[in-house]
Parts: sequence; structure tokens; C-alpha cells
Amino acid sequence: MCPFIKVGKGNSGDINLHYEDYGEGKPVILIHGYPLSGRAWEKQIPALLDAGYRVITYDRRGFGNSSQPWSGYDPDTFAEDLYKLIAELNLHDFALVSHSMGGEEIARYIGKYGTGDVSKVVLISSVTPFLRKADDNPEGLDESLFKELKSAVTEDRPAFMTKFCTDFYNMDVFEGKRVSKHAYQASWNTAVEASMKGSIDCVDTWGVDFREDVKRIDVPTLIIHGDQDRIVPFPNSGKRMPDFVKDSKLVVIKDGPHGIAWTHTEEVNSELLNFLG
Repeated sequence: MCPFIKVGKGNSGDINLHYEDYGEGKPVILIHGYPLSGRAWEKQIPALLDAGYRVITYDRRGFGNSSQPWSGYDPDTFAEDLYKLIAELNLHDFALVSHSMGGEEIARYIGKYGTGDVSKVVLISSVTPFLRKADDNPEGLDESLFKELKSAVTEDRPAFMTKFCTDFYNMDVFEGKRVSKHAYQASWNTAVEASMKGSIDCVDTWGVDFREDVKRIDVPTLIIHGDQDRIVPFPNSGKRMPDFVKDSKLVVIKDGPHGIAWTHTEEVNSELLNFLG
């Protein structure tokens, strides 16, 4: 039976998060990106276990095997869900590792709860610090882009996910080389099984300002980003993070797409294990 923790209450049932907990040793919590699930860490879990870590993955609310409520798809609730998971499992001295919008959970979690029990942070292809252009954030992306994305996922979610997953892996470049059509198909299958409401609402979170949150990260931090990321462009995100996190190391994956944890496993795992070790 899959393990779950209760994080809230819906109209007529509980809101549960599905998680997986393997191994012994120092805990590493892996936080997946949109629109996938904890299984997105398939290439990292064995390497971390072999290195002697306890590995915890979970499915964000609305995704994977977790409940699909109609609300709660915002950074504060996502961070609170993470907090409840950590409390339920009684975790201490743990590393937080995220991909893509999983960086939101880390940023807002630390923004709200601090780094008391956090030993290290890893942000892979993260949406932080602030993706949307504003008067005081000229490095961001135009507001119109977020509106277009939300409109596309609302109008035809399966079609949107087809393009999204294609750009996730830069399939025109890497299909048959670093990613198979079957791996792509598995990602698409996971994406279309996600909450329709969550799939729409999450788009709004990508443009949230996390600058003050990430400034509170005062533990060693590893930032990994592909320089050919079509989902979260490197110049607007990862490249800027060292300006906000003092104790950080930036690793740029040459030709790397958004889904570098899969396409560039060897490079990502090497950097991850060296940093955690």
C-alpha cells in the first residue's frame, strides 16, 4: 500500500500527499517539477541510495498519486504541505533538492520556516528568483507569456502538455540520443493524469516574486541549470540566483534542456553527490 500523509480536508474527504521513503542515513527530500510526480527522480534515487542517503520523494498536491483538490495551488500552501510532510516523518538535518517549480517549495518553505533543520539546498532548473517582468525586475519574462501559457493549458490541456513535454526535453535535439520517445510518453501520461485545476493554477505561481524568500537561504546551495532550457530560460532564472544566495555554487549544463535530471543524468548526479557529500 502506498504511504500517504493527510495535509488538509476537502468537501467530503481528506487531502493526502503520496510519498516514498527509502534507505537510511542523512535525509534528502526530492521535490519534483510541473507537471510530473516524484517518479521524475528515477535517475537520482538509486544513486543517492547507493551513496548512503535516506531518500524521500513526494507528489505535489494535484499531481502523481496525491489528492486532486480544487484549491490550494499556491506557494504558501505548497510550502505548508512540505512542512507537514517533514513534521510527520520527524526529519532533521535534511537536504532539500528541487526541480523547476519545486524551487518554489524550497524558497517559500525557507521564507516561512527558516533553515533550522535544512543542511543544504539544491535548485535544478528552478523558477526562482522572479520569472515575471516588473518595473523593478526588468530581467523577467513578459506578463503576456504567462497569460498565453495559462490560456493554452485551459483551452486544450493534452495538446499543451504535448508541446510542454517536447520542450521539456528538447526532443528535436535529444530524441533517440539522451531521451527516448518512451520516456517522453511516460512524462506526457503523468502530465495528463494531473489535476486539471492544478495544471491551470500552477501557471500563476511561476511568476511569483521569490526574491525575499531566496535571500533567506543561508545554507550551502547548489544551482544547476541547462543553458538551452526552453521552459525556464537560464538568463532569467538560474544565472541570477548567485546574486541572491551568497553561499551558492552555479553549475551550467552545456546544451542542457529543462529536464536535465533525465537527459544529463551523469553530470547532474555527479554534481549532486559531490555537493551533498
